[in-house]
Amino acid sequence: MLDYLYGPGKRDEHTDPHMVASWDDPFVEDPARSPDMTIGDLALILDAPVFALLSKRPAKHVYHVAVRNAPEDRLLTDEEWARVAREMMHASGIAHHGDDQACRWVAIRHADDHIHIVATQARQDGRQPRLRQDIPRMHAAAREFEVEFGLRRLKHGDKTTRKWPKTGEQEKAVRRGLVEPVRETLQREVRQAAAAAADEGDFFARLTAAGVRVNKRVAPDGNITGYSVAMPGDRDGGHRAIWFSGARLAPDLSLPRVRERWRTPVSVPAVGPAEMWQEAERRVRAAADQLGAGGLSQGAGDVAALGDLIVIAAVVSPRMVRDRLRDAAYEFERASRVPGDRALEGQARSLYRESTRLLSQSTAAAGRSDTVAALGFLLALATAIEASRRWHQAQEHRAQTEASGRAGRLLREAVEVTVGASAARDFRPRPKRTASRPSGSRRPATVSGERPMAGVLQEAVPGHVRAILADPAWPALRTRLAAVENAGENPVDVLAAVAARRDLTSADSVAEVLTWRLDGWSRQRGASAAVTGTSPSSTPTGSTGRSSGPRAAGTRRSPGDEERKGPRRAR
Repeated sequence: MLDYLYGPGKRDEHTDPHMVASWDDPFVEDPARSPDMTIGDLALILDAPVFALLSKRPAKHVYHVAVRNAPEDRLLTDEEWARVAREMMHASGIAHHGDDQACRWVAIRHADDHIHIVATQARQDGRQPRLRQDIPRMHAAAREFEVEFGLRRLKHGDKTTRKWPKTGEQEKAVRRGLVEPVRETLQREVRQAAAAAADEGDFFARLTAAGVRVNKRVAPDGNITGYSVAMPGDRDGGHRAIWFSGARLAPDLSLPRVRERWRTPVSVPAVGPAEMWQEAERRVRAAADQLGAGGLSQGAGDVAALGDLIVIAAVVSPRMVRDRLRDAAYEFERASRVPGDRALEGQARSLYRESTRLLSQSTAAAGRSDTVAALGFLLALATAIEASRRWHQAQEHRAQTEASGRAGRLLREAVEVTVGASAARDFRPRPKRTASRPSGSRRPATVSGERPMAGVLQEAVPGHVRAILADPAWPALRTRLAAVENAGENPVDVLAAVAARRDLTSADSVAEVLTWRLDGWSRQRGASAAVTGTSPSSTPTGSTGRSSGPRAAGTRRSPGDEERKGPRRAR
């Protein structure tokens, strides 16, 4: 274990591995910092109490704990990590404060965001430690540090968290060249099938159509009492298929919980893609006003139905914002589950289920959906997520409140991208004016992107200049404006067009909102140019200056690349 902790690492690179704390500070020397101590010497010192045990030696005497920060947390100092390590050992029962005969342990830091604590499960007085409830007690200590250090606050014990892939599953996915562990793929496929299905037969049929192997557990009386799923080709060392029951994937994917979704059938009229968004928007807005109004159990059912709606919306949403909707569905998953029972017969739940049915019936329109037509629905969905956040906050569901907040931010981002696309579709450039110059004079050469972008702000959004220039998102916005100019378009006109499309006064960050809108603008112009074959600056001879078709942005960026988060957390 010590060789690994002090070594280069197998999956994550280890940087500057060193000891931050030990059972006998400051007298235990660090092999990384002292020429008089080797890793082998440290291992012998740690293991010495095992050979002095009065009772039978345990078959496995190494106690290992990893303590990690969330990606968005600040970096802790070595001194702060040392405090964390001591409190974890005290809480676990390995080494209580002031006990000079406790187990020996060391804390190794080989990355910025976490430490590893390795201990010997043998006290120095020859007895074995009592480790009852060690993990819950360490969780409680971690919650206290989250408050003291101003870190992301988590909540444990409500049994609503998803089942995360184990290290072996993650390493297996890397070896096989998969984009994610099989457990993650199965979670997503089962959740989509459960959200869209009208009944049990439809649920299993959708799983089979998605390429998932299904094994139904049938009771002697012929009733189906459970199910498990597997991915084709996913086998263990004995070449046996690896099956996951629904409950092993997530608490709300067991068969009884899946059945709750269609306990009360819903029916909706068959409508076209354009009317689909309007009908769904109307229902979602009505449901947002009633979310949680029926009490705790009905509120639990309401947020569960809203979670299914976001899952299906991510499948059928326009390609331009589909990645953001998928991330929002991923984030909202925790918010869709709350402790205790849930009632799924409320008015808000019915409206969300009707909206889900409308979208799932129109899956043939996926990929062809009009981004602008979906704008009203996305706005309504953002309102519904905000309503769920307030409800969770009132119920003191901290983890669910934070999950709703993260999902809401992604929805707002999708809304602003859609606003930018709408502005691009309706945009008509101003006629270009040619100023007369004296005979023989030459027009000074300009380099594309050379225009001072602060001046662009002053012309396009004069009321927001000071706030934008002081905003951390200003460099990303400046980059987008330069890309617009490089594509042959006037950044003043473009910025003014996207800014005027929707009010900016309620934005937490005007620079960030405008960046998202310019993402939508660029993607819409690029998509239009791909269809029409026009260039951004093409203007037919003798025209009044209006282009004969939509203009394309010369550089297409993935939306939100400056402000998007990194890979999906392994939280």
